[in-house]
Amino acid sequence: MKVKDFMIRDVIAVMKDTTIRELLKLLGEHNIGGVPVLDDEQKLVGMISDGDVIRYLQPKATTVYDLYMTFVVNEREDFKEKLSYSLNLPISKVMKKRDIYKVSPDDDFELALSILAKHHFKKLPVVNGAGRVVGVISRGDIVRQISNRIINRK
Repeated sequence: MKVKDFMIRDVIAVMKDTTIRELLKLLGEHNIGGVPVLDDEQKLVGMISDGDVIRYLQPKATTVYDLYMTFVVNEREDFKEKLSYSLNLPISKVMKKRDIYKVSPDDDFELALSILAKHHFKKLPVVNGAGRVVGVISRGDIVRQISNRIINRK
């Protein structure tokens, strides 16, 4: 079996200048947990998930640094305050840019399954030879496909 047999071809993606507000609205409207991030040429430049946003929005705790008798105190951030100034930031500030795993449509399905399992990813972009996203494969999609193709046939 190949990745193209399991991937979703109707890809919901965002551009790197999409705001966190726009991203959260999109994720909620489509009931999804993450999307590929594309540049102006529709090439993959990153991934962003609901977990990335949550980790970014988590308020910082009060921290005290002792720098040889000079004390620096970072005050605890307020969640509402951080949320208000973060919503209009571009997702390029939050998205995962390095070590982006991807597969091609002709890769063996087992490769995608292995990457998803090993790295605990929810979603994996499928990229063609030109670097353009042509699909995504997610854990939920895999479970549905297995159920529809194998379990429900019996």
